[in-house]
Amino acid sequence: MTTSHITLYGIPNCDTVKKARTWFTDNGLDVVFHDFKKQGVPADRVPHWMAAVGYDKLINRQGTTWRKLEPNVQTGVQDEASASALMEAQPSVIKRPVVEWQHGGETHVSVGFVPDQWLAWRGA
Repeated sequence: MTTSHITLYGIPNCDTVKKARTWFTDNGLDVVFHDFKKQGVPADRVPHWMAAVGYDKLINRQGTTWRKLEPNVQTGVQDEASASALMEAQPSVIKRPVVEWQHGGETHVSVGFVPDQWLAWRGA
């Protein structure tokens, strides 16, 4: 049986992150938690996330952090480079959680609470 390695990226007090961590625990899956507030955004992972899901999906345009940004900063996010710079400068603008699931030599990426997707990856 192939072993999975799961990393959950987020902020510990985020309700969606809490819900995801509970889901993984309830389903008997070990998860490494990466705290954006304490450990920062892993700059080497952001390009991989954008390639997997697109920068638009990673930016939480509904969240408080986004709404508090100056309009010129919001309109300045027009490509991967500008999105990456914003995510590194303002980790709270990233939609959470970001989950990297390594299994069988492949790495899958999800954004948000998507247990159906995680179940599919678990069965892979």
